Amino acid sequence: MSYQALVVNQSDDDFSIGVETRDESQLPEGDVTIQVEWSDVNYKDALASSPKGRVVTKYPCVLGIDLAGSVTESSDSRFSPGDQVVAIGYDIGTGHDGGYAQLARLPAAWVTKLPTGLSAEETMALGTAGFTAAMSVDAIQAGGVTPESGPIIVPGATGGVGTTGIAMLHKLGFEVVASTGKTDQDDFLKSLGASEVLTRDEMAAESKRPLERERWAGAIDAVGGSTTTNILKATKARGVVALSGLTGGVGIETSVMPFILRGVTLAGIDSVTCEMAYRERIWARLATDLKLDNILDLVTDRIGLEGVPAFTQQMLGAQVVGRTLVRL
Repeated sequence: MSYQALVVNQSDDDFSIGVETRDESQLPEGDVTIQVEWSDVNYKDALASSPKGRVVTKYPCVLGIDLAGSVTESSDSRFSPGDQVVAIGYDIGTGHDGGYAQLARLPAAWVTKLPTGLSAEETMALGTAGFTAAMSVDAIQAGGVTPESGPIIVPGATGGVGTTGIAMLHKLGFEVVASTGKTDQDDFLKSLGASEVLTRDEMAAESKRPLERERWAGAIDAVGGSTTTNILKATKARGVVALSGLTGGVGIETSVMPFILRGVTLAGIDSVTCEMAYRERIWARLATDLKLDNILDLVTDRIGLEGVPAFTQQMLGAQVVGRTLVRL
């Protein structure tokens, strides 16, 4: 059986990306073969599609860190043909052929049955970005932060983590303040549930003080860099900053003051290698108390495999808003 796949390859200085017709014999080792119905585009996918992205660990590689579809074959008794499944994280799309293909084969330990209440398309409207946002909400709540604690700041608000995070927090009754560099997206962010929209420059402005006025009860932060530094300085006593990204830089400069004088928690969010029991619990929340009423409204575009390379360049250029799905 032949199938279409988006393959990236690099040898010395020669880099290529394009759609190929492959044979089923080219599928990697694994326990579960999946007819992929939907994938999506995350920032990590954009990095993987670039010769300077430094996230792909083996070439050639079928890209796509997320996928959802139905099982066609399984050597693991937990899965049967016809089961609807989802897989995100691990080495998918970076070190193991991923979801930008009509067929995928994965280790059973990487595969989760689709939670009741979510379709394959809805699951990919969330994908790694929405899953990361849900992990962030979970961490904020686990730290004791409630809607009564005060506003939650969400920088990088027009990205996948930001848009889904705003909508989830709003559903739970939190006051949400968004921050973005896209000054024409205020109405969009407020439609998701943001009560106020700040500019990216406001959040990244340099401050030499170790602490600022207490302002945030918590944060869903997919940005990093100076934005994280400033959020920590302005987080309220016993607030929780859930950090998951680095689009604003990998370094932060802070003192111990937010942690020892205000008891602030900096919670690292890792959606790639989290254990399966936790992974299943988060997916269950995404299908129940965190399920968004109009989840597909987050999707701003649906593209085919041929459209992915150009789209990822737009994402690297910060020209993307909301979630984009890849139809297989």
